[in-house]
Amino acid sequence: MKSRSNLVKLVKGIKDAVNSGKIEWQRHALEKMMERDISRKIVKNVLLAGEVIEDYPDDKPFSSALFLGWVKEEPFHVVSAFDSNTGYCFIVTAYKPDLEHFEPGFKERKKYGN
Repeated sequence: MKSRSNLVKLVKGIKDAVNSGKIEWQRHALEKMMERDISRKIVKNVLLAGEVIEDYPDDKPFSSALFLGWVKEEPFHVVSAFDSNTGYCFIVTAYKPDLEHFEPGFKERKKYGN
């Protein structure tokens, strides 16, 4: 993680945006959520109660982060970005992580070809 203070600001901004309804649902995210049977409520829960497991400070146009959250004992990943100028968060994608790509606990990606 590049800068702890920037990450803290990103997470606070995303949570504030969710709490105030300032959410932009990207078309890709909505399409994937429908395919994967993931509701907007689940995404919001993950962003409000989950933890950041990866951050992408160099993403453009806005820094983003991958959140892990648990809903009814099921893991969910949500990628969200935040625009500090407008106070809006952007839902980039949401999915249910699997053990083929993630280590048990779903916090770390599996490493291939060491």
